[in-house]
Amino acid sequence: MPIHSLNHFFIRAHDLELTKTFFQEMLGFEVMPRPDFPFPGYWMGINGSIQVHMGPSNIPNREKYYIGTPEDAVNGQTGVIDHVAFLAEEPTGFIEKFVKNKIKFRPRYFPESNLYQLFITDPNGVMIELNFFNITAENAPKWEGEDYSKMERVSVISS
Repeated sequence: MPIHSLNHFFIRAHDLELTKTFFQEMLGFEVMPRPDFPFPGYWMGINGSIQVHMGPSNIPNREKYYIGTPEDAVNGQTGVIDHVAFLAEEPTGFIEKFVKNKIKFRPRYFPESNLYQLFITDPNGVMIELNFFNITAENAPKWEGEDYSKMERVSVISS
């Protein structure tokens, strides 16, 4: 009984409508039908599949609705999860959209895997990684990003 895919992740949004709009307009998600949960929110998806569930951050009794949120939970960061990654296509279109909308992005390239990446943060500080496979140095968008093959290597893990 192996796990075969990620169903969704949940964002406690500071501004629910701004977060919904960001995922729609910047990343191309669509609002999906959602059950009648006891709190407002959205299911956001791509190609009919739910990827992101979001609800308002500071609501009464949030620790009862959001199982992973203790009463003293902090807001505005990704927490112990460093980032959430999505597969994507056509990086140039995303770059143009981000530049037009003044969304800061951080590009990276992993030459040995022909993997081009864009990192952005959503309105709540969640780090989002967009992965574009089959991008070679010849067809990669013009960018000033980091090259994984040239990064300093870590060989010792300190505690």
